Amino acid sequence: MANGVIDLDMSNFEETIAEGVVLVDFWAPWCGPCKMQTPILENQVVGAVEGKAVIAKLNVDDNRDLAVKYSVRSIPAIFIFKNGEIVKQLTGLQKGADLIAAIEEVL
Repeated sequence: MANGVIDLDMSNFEETIAEGVVLVDFWAPWCGPCKMQTPILENQVVGAVEGKAVIAKLNVDDNRDLAVKYSVRSIPAIFIFKNGEIVKQLTGLQKGADLIAAIEEVL
């Protein structure tokens, strides 16, 4: 992914969420709201939390096992992890300010 958003898959997911605060956007290329979420993450959220949190995306079509593990039933699904534990979950298209506030809450 571009613009400060990390692309996750089975090989780097656990390592990425293990430490610190990580926002993971579970998405799919065919999902309209998911396509709308990406520029919000890239243009608003990344800069606002730079150095404090990691912003990442996980394609549920390519990583079904992780989607099942986290019971993702609707996308976009935003999970915020802190030191490997889920601390917040949001479903559907989210505003940048709401995502920034959610991250700030758990820092």
